[in-house]
Amino acid sequence: TLAHIKNVQSNLDTAICNLNKRSLGHDLSKLGNKEKPYFDKFTPRLKTMTYNSDEYKATMIEMRPAIDHHYKNNSHHPEFYQDGIKGMSLLDLVEMICDWEAAGKRNPGGNILKSIEINQKRFGYSDELKGILINTAKELGYF
Repeated sequence: TLAHIKNVQSNLDTAICNLNKRSLGHDLSKLGNKEKPYFDKFTPRLKTMTYNSDEYKATMIEMRPAIDHHYKNNSHHPEFYQDGIKGMSLLDLVEMICDWEAAGKRNPGGNILKSIEINQKRFGYSDELKGILINTAKELGYF
């Protein structure tokens, strides 16, 4: 019925507004004094590294104060939640996959499919969620 269609449209509009708000506020904590000095120093180095390599992991340890602050202030990171990725909403997951795609573009050999694979081991998510992330990345035109 028309009423049902309007209700669904309203619900979708709410989700779109939430995603728009996330887009505008994405990673703003990186501009604050607890993160910016670290990201200014280390981002140029990170751009030359392969994601999850030993060199990458060592750099992340050097950045630990900023990374910890970042995770505590950005719900699109599984580390934000006490129970990790299981605590995330679908909207968190959408923002996360968009973030992973952008991060992959700044690293040599970066690729969303590799990120999904590596992060399945890192965060312990199921093959079912892995498939959903791959389907989402494909639908968004990432490959």
